[in-house]
Amino acid sequence: MREVRLRPYTADDAARFDAMPQEPEGVDFFGYRRTNAFAARYARDGFLGEDHGGLAVDVDGAGYVGDVQWFALHHGPKGVARALNIGIELLPEHRGRGYGTAAQRLVAEYLFATTTIERLEAGTDLENVAEQRALTKAGFVREGVLRHAWFRAGAWHDQVLFSRLRGDPSPA
Repeated sequence: MREVRLRPYTADDAARFDAMPQEPEGVDFFGYRRTNAFAARYARDGFLGEDHGGLAVDVDGAGYVGDVQWFALHHGPKGVARALNIGIELLPEHRGRGYGTAAQRLVAEYLFATTTIERLEAGTDLENVAEQRALTKAGFVREGVLRHAWFRAGAWHDQVLFSRLRGDPSPA
């Protein structure tokens, strides 16, 4: 497999994502996202903030193939039991090649190396077996199903929740 790297997001990356056709999983509750959402966020904070962040996914020979992002969660009193939820979006033509697995492993390693966070979380649609497999290969452990946890494409969907703890063994 080609080498997968994470790098800081650029304005060109944001523009590329804004130009992508909107897929059902990329829209909000009302069924749309602003056409300049990524460019606006990049202009605001470069995709790096206190409780959120994002990095571009680059692959040797292919260049930019998508991004990984994270945001803070608070289980219990704010600031006491903090976790980060990670997500990934790859351009459709680059899916199914193992890049997502590698990128999710890399973002977990990056977050454990650069923060004091103990817990990372990730979720995916119950029907997205490929993403469940990628998370497992990236060292995440399936915790359970959250019933009707998100609204997408006009219907409620179950979500599978995964986690990876700082002390968990690194994936092979």
